[in-house]
Amino acid sequence: MRTTEALDIGIHRRTLYGLRDEGILVAVSRGVYQLAEMEVPPEINLAEVATRVPNGVICLVSALAFHELTTQIPHYVWVAVDRKARKPTVKFPAVRVFHFSGKAFTIGIESHRIVHQTVRIYNAPKTIIDCFRWRKAVGLDVAIEATREYLKRSDSSPAKLMEYAKVCGMEKRVIPYLEAMTA
Repeated sequence: MRTTEALDIGIHRRTLYGLRDEGILVAVSRGVYQLAEMEVPPEINLAEVATRVPNGVICLVSALAFHELTTQIPHYVWVAVDRKARKPTVKFPAVRVFHFSGKAFTIGIESHRIVHQTVRIYNAPKTIIDCFRWRKAVGLDVAIEATREYLKRSDSSPAKLMEYAKVCGMEKRVIPYLEAMTA
């Protein structure tokens, strides 16, 4: 819960700080609290960043990890913001910010609930195409591994991958890999 959310529902700052001082609440980052006895899911960092960057979308390696498409362990929360938006300042958890524009920013967004927080995350096929697009930051090997894992799933759709590749201008880059993996 953010401090502003607590204030909005009538909890006074002194009460909030008192609960923190008694150990009932834990400050997970500046202005963000959780119950001390609350079981912490592994995706808690995604929820914290979603609280701090409400217009952002979890992307790239963080989204791959969420969708279980990579063996990589993200050392940052990878978040996309609109090209015209200011770079958000988040001290904890560590964040890597990418500026997306137009349809490449707005399509493929799913909303998930993590610790009572709505978290916007790119869906699996959009994330894979973004990994090809940002291959210098992510690594081409990560994009290829994610594509292989995605294509093993029963709900995978090469057509969906190509749809996102077209929107993101990555058709020519992605086609050889898809042809090799689906042949």
